[in-house]
Amino acid sequence: MTPEIRVATVEDAEAAAWCHLLCWQEAYAGLAPVELLAQRTANVAQRIDRWAEAIQSGRTRWLAINPAADPTGVRDRVVGFASSSPGRDEDSPVPLELQAIYTRAAWWGTGLGTRLLDVAIGKDPAYLWVFEDNERALGFYRRHGFAPDGARKHDDYFDLWEIRLVRT
Repeated sequence: MTPEIRVATVEDAEAAAWCHLLCWQEAYAGLAPVELLAQRTANVAQRIDRWAEAIQSGRTRWLAINPAADPTGVRDRVVGFASSSPGRDEDSPVPLELQAIYTRAAWWGTGLGTRLLDVAIGKDPAYLWVFEDNERALGFYRRHGFAPDGARKHDDYFDLWEIRLVRT
């Protein structure tokens, strides 16, 4: 079954937070230091609050809803998400930034990431930051027309280096 993609509501905050943390665990295993990754993905309550605050403040976040999920559970209800905004960098190479796009590992290679990318930024010029050693993500973005622009920065949260990718 194909996941439904829709805009997140405050009622989705808990399920979205679980997806967010589980995506980090799956995507960053082998990239981020083990102890740091465990620490950064341990506080579900904090992540729920951040999701609720973002939605309440009017930020649009797109969710992929698992059609086979148990309706009484929250951990597997959301299987991906994406968000975009006007560029936050002082030297934004284009006006639109893809802030986040994740799918659960079980959905990798299904086209769900492409669907989320399409709703978040369409075919518009955009940029994003990605961990420079995240080969899976780099391949995905290359297939969608993104290329490094030479900008690089350190992400203190995960203690990893990021590079900026741009699609013009």
